[in-house]
Amino acid sequence: MADELTPETPEEEQPKKTHKQRKNGLYPGVSDELAENMRSGWADTELHGLEPIAQAAHTAARRAALSERFPGERLVVPAGRLKTRSNDTEYPFRASTEYAYLTGDQTENGVLVLEPTGVTGHTATIYLLPRSDRENGEFWLSGQGELWVGRRHSLTEAEQLLGIPAQDVRELAEALTGAEGPVRAVRGHDAVIESALTDKVTKERDEELRVYLSEARAVKDEFEIGELQKAVDSTVRGFEDVVKVLDKAEATSERYIEGTFFLRARVEGNDVGYGSICAAGPHACTLHWVRNDGDVRSGDLLLLDAGVETHSLYTADVTRTLPISGTYTDIQRKIYDAVYESQEAGIAAVKPGAKFRDFHDASQHVLAEKLVEWGLLEGPVERVLELGLQRRWTLHGTGHMLGMDVHDCAAARTEAYVDGTLEPGVCLTVEPGLYFQADDLTVPEEYRGIGVRIEDDILVTEDGNRNLSAGLPRTSTDVEAWMARLKG
Repeated sequence: MADELTPETPEEEQPKKTHKQRKNGLYPGVSDELAENMRSGWADTELHGLEPIAQAAHTAARRAALSERFPGERLVVPAGRLKTRSNDTEYPFRASTEYAYLTGDQTENGVLVLEPTGVTGHTATIYLLPRSDRENGEFWLSGQGELWVGRRHSLTEAEQLLGIPAQDVRELAEALTGAEGPVRAVRGHDAVIESALTDKVTKERDEELRVYLSEARAVKDEFEIGELQKAVDSTVRGFEDVVKVLDKAEATSERYIEGTFFLRARVEGNDVGYGSICAAGPHACTLHWVRNDGDVRSGDLLLLDAGVETHSLYTADVTRTLPISGTYTDIQRKIYDAVYESQEAGIAAVKPGAKFRDFHDASQHVLAEKLVEWGLLEGPVERVLELGLQRRWTLHGTGHMLGMDVHDCAAARTEAYVDGTLEPGVCLTVEPGLYFQADDLTVPEEYRGIGVRIEDDILVTEDGNRNLSAGLPRTSTDVEAWMARLKG
């Protein structure tokens, strides 16, 4: 990693600011002759005639709906800033969901501002960092300059791509400080913007904005459904990749599985949508096992919960529980088939007009029946469900909204989410599971250390539902046949 010139001055400060040297840099400074040399001799690289991004019309409609919901108020939605990972290295940037949903842009420091035009209506402006300044050397002296991290779009280019007038974000904080009138902002992403608005906003009003933007994402438009299907299709291929290298994972660890899926995510998408759960053996009983440093052994199960995130930030969320040897043992099959039956009941309950809770209740009823049938709980089933006794082994809810966030719409009101009603365009997961911990003395020894989850991404349609992840087999017999084909 290059280490010659990376100054400490943040790029968002005024363009004429003198750039500082990195402590312990090998060069003592920049001579006037070198500075002059670096200012000239560069070709014009401005891009012209750019076509709008694929979702531009959809983001415009979303901004229009937002404007209608909050008339007469200034609305401020930041993308966020780079976060330090260690010393002078940063985590990969991921724009805030609210900002990306409304703009389609994913660049750090960006801010969308909707200025009220009167009692109704707004003018939208996107504030961005412009191209790195060549006059003051920012493009090669700043740690976030063009020669260090790559070219940004010019403001004119951004306007063409996004369909929103663009201005220099470095001037925004001062403008907001002097702004008058009611303001709402999405918090938690940009401390500089929040500081400029500190005396103009309230937590209650800002929370109303966040809740609205969360609930607005519940029903997906045509572009979003296409992106979710794209994410799922790549995820299916990622699962196939994993099955093909299980022998190599056995020779190494769960990390081989994680790395294999990650390769597919980075080649076909932006990233993984969340930390991949590559849980072999008893690790499958840990719901969010992301350490992925355990052994992969023939005879055990692999619970793989992973999803590709598309370049537009929509993520899949799929789980399969696979026999590492290619064949389930009798007890593994018994538990797997029970979870499959539970998932079938849950998926069947997903349809327009149904309550969001219906698929959870249907799935849990099947699992409670199985636990009573196996003698692990005393019936009747209604008593088990009323007291929640099945939760010792089912642990989690049966699904959640899915979209730009893996747990999408999380800030929505309870009455609009878990107590709400399904409608076409809603996308959710159905993911029942049974988990028998290795140290659970209340179950027979043969159950201990077995964890099974099956998860699919389900779109509510006009006449029922569509399983976006139907490309992956679900029955135990089909899983075994699929694995055998992939392994050759």
